[in-house]
Amino acid sequence: MIVTHDVGKTITVHRRPGEAAWKLDYGSTAKPFIHPLRTPAGQILSLAEPHDHLWHRGLWFTFKFVNGDNFWEENVDHGVQRIEDVPDISHPENDEVAIRMNLGWIQPRTGDTVLKEERHISYRCGDDADTFDWTTSLVAQRNVTLDRTPYTTWGGYGGLSFRGARGWAIDRYRLPDAAITERPAGQHGAWCDLSGKLDGGSEPSGGLSILDHPENIRYPTPWYAGGSSMTFINAALLFDQPLSLASGEELRLRYRVLVHDGIWEQDRLEAERALFSSESS
Repeated sequence: MIVTHDVGKTITVHRRPGEAAWKLDYGSTAKPFIHPLRTPAGQILSLAEPHDHLWHRGLWFTFKFVNGDNFWEENVDHGVQRIEDVPDISHPENDEVAIRMNLGWIQPRTGDTVLKEERHISYRCGDDADTFDWTTSLVAQRNVTLDRTPYTTWGGYGGLSFRGARGWAIDRYRLPDAAITERPAGQHGAWCDLSGKLDGGSEPSGGLSILDHPENIRYPTPWYAGGSSMTFINAALLFDQPLSLASGEELRLRYRVLVHDGIWEQDRLEAERALFSSESS
């Protein structure tokens, strides 16, 4: 594995020469994001800045509203996640890398920091699945309300999100209890997986799973997805209601993202859930 850091811009991880397994862009937009995101076999699953939602970029984390300010879309008056120092990179093993970032969530009108975040992303490459452990600690700098657009035919989203490539043939989202749905909209579960066929070669396929940790607030999380017309999944902990934090209060969240080859079934997903759930902070 090769890790390159273009300071102030991007961190890129290569598992093969000339091919980025994934790239963290933390310097070019209002929020850090990971794109491209490849399966172990090299298939790109992620999509960045699609024409329908320009602020969708691969794998990213934000909420829709913080004290009424929009941190989701990127119009004239929108909140920004600003990197406060150079990200720290550690490379403990040949197949592992860990990144720590400190971010300030900046209000658009005043320039004040409403949240301070410490974000850890650790990555391990595997034979048929790569693992991202995503841990975030958000500390309110004043009394804060985290909110969403209430769900009608859309809405409820905010938190860890993923936008998938257009050429990736997703026809269902798999949830625990053998539930398969075309579009999760508020269903609760410890995990959600989207898998499907990909172009190129002899019928390749791949998928992405997001796992919620039992230590998280509102576990098991509600899920929100874009349906067959838009490959999008969100661990939507605010789906049912907003969340308020007092000044100085911490919100800590842990997720595992598995980027895998093939189409995973219930037994593999449950085994991954059990493993992640057994790991305490």
